This record gives sequence, C-alpha cells and structure tokens, in this order.
Amino acid sequence: MVSIESFNGKAMTEERMELGEGPSFDPATGTLFWFDILGKTLCALDVAGGGLTRHTLPFLGSVLAVIDDKRQLIASDQGLFLRDSVSGTLSPYAAIEDKPQNRSNDGRVHPSGALWIGTMSRTAETGAGAIYHVAGTTVTKLFEAVSIPNGICFSPDGSVGYFNDSKVNHMMRVELNPATGLPVSAPTVFIDQSQRQSVIDGSVVDLDGTIWNANWDGGGVDRYAPDGRHIARYAAPMRRPTCPAFYGSQFDRLAVTSCWEGLSDAERAEDKLAGVTFDLGVTVRGKPEPRFKL
Repeated sequence: MVSIESFNGKAMTEERMELGEGPSFDPATGTLFWFDILGKTLCALDVAGGGLTRHTLPFLGSVLAVIDDKRQLIASDQGLFLRDSVSGTLSPYAAIEDKPQNRSNDGRVHPSGALWIGTMSRTAETGAGAIYHVAGTTVTKLFEAVSIPNGICFSPDGSVGYFNDSKVNHMMRVELNPATGLPVSAPTVFIDQSQRQSVIDGSVVDLDGTIWNANWDGGGVDRYAPDGRHIARYAAPMRRPTCPAFYGSQFDRLAVTSCWEGLSDAERAEDKLAGVTFDLGVTVRGKPEPRFKL
C-alpha cells in the first residue's frame, strides 16, 4: 500500500528557475546550493538567515560538489571546473567529453569521493549522452547512448548505484565496488515507469537506503524501499519537481528544486510555484554528501 501524503512544506525562496537542478548542502557554511541550468546561474541560500545570492556563470552548470573548505567542483557544458568558494573564481579542472553539442545534467559524488556525471544533448537528442565516472582527473565512460541522465544516487555504503534515462523511464540498479564507485556487474531494471506520463528525475538515498525521487511532470516526490517497493508519494506544490537534497544541521530536511522549462505562458500562470525550490515538509534520515577527492 502506497501512502499518499499532501504537501505540508514551504517555498524556500520566491525565485523561479527555468531549470532548477542539482541541489546540494554544505554543512560547513549552512548553505544550500542549486543551479538554474539554462539561466547560467548558481544560487546560494543561507538556510539559517534566509538570504539568497545568485552567482552568474559563464557556462551551463548543473552539479556542485564540495572539495574542502576553500574549493568546490562544478560540472558544466564546458567540462569540470574548480570554484573558489569565497571569491567565486573558476579554473578549468578536467574535460568530460569532446561533444560541444552536449551539456552536463544530473550527477552525484559516490562515497569513495569519485563523481558520477551524466551528459546529454542540449536538444535532448536520443542516445547522444552518457554517464561518466570521475576519479581525480581520470574520466571513465560507464554507460553510453543515454538521452537524459537522471536519478544518480548511491546506497549509504557505496555498494549500489542507481541511475535513470528519463526518455526510457527505468530506474536502473547496479552493483559497485564501494572503494572506487566503479560497476562490478551489469545494470538491471529496478523500477519501471515506462508506462507513466511522468518521469523519474533526480534522486537521493537516505541512511535507511530508501530512495527519494522527484517525479517530473507528476507533481510529487516518491519514496522507494531498497527492494524497489513504492512506499509513499508526497505531493509537490508544482508540476515539475526536479531533484532532492538533504539539508539542515541534522540532514533531516529535504529540499527539492523544480522548473518551468517547457511550460506555456498559460501553464506557468496556472502553476504559480513552478521553478521554486521548496522544503518538502517531512522529517528524513538524511546524510551529508561525500566530498569530491582531487
């Protein structure tokens, strides 16, 4: 039996992102980061104080990972960049792939400190992207012919990885080497939503191994057990939530980004919170994101 829960959360900011994505929380500064990919903007919210800072980027950024107290890693359409967390200065770090028509999309750091990052065509061309593993500056292609990579997340011990091609709408499960984040088996279909109009988007795994997934165009956040059972559906205050992230001093809150990309003017007028980042309004057993290891 799937528990259906109404929305009891709140908008964390009034800013509406065309393509809000890639939320991550830095506990050292109490800052929640996320991107407006198409708006070339990195947003930084002081969770305690409520102040929002928008940083203009020279590229389409989609994923931010903390390296240490002074540096961050950003994935973009122009490759991987180091960012000074105080000054915002950017410096090239590593190329992802040699495809100017592509951009980065969903990604997450594995407990080993390696990054998984997905790429896709700027026009969502079928099979044009891939999912890569980045350890230091070594970039390894894991899965090719991906159209819209999403849902990248890992079990707490790093032994299992999940990912999704949103055009296929299968959440995949793959066994990993916990020490490296590299696959040790072929991926298998874990959750099949190919018959649904809504799409499996960004995901994160809590301390209990349950998966929290933003259901794009479905107006909700789904929770799945480690065996794939659909436990609960939490209503979102807009149609297109995109990606969740644990935040707060105890990592017991869930922030979720959203977008208005692809909506008509009339649909945007009706969906008044489309593009807003919100708190889901539930208590979770979250965990900090691993830091990326240079």
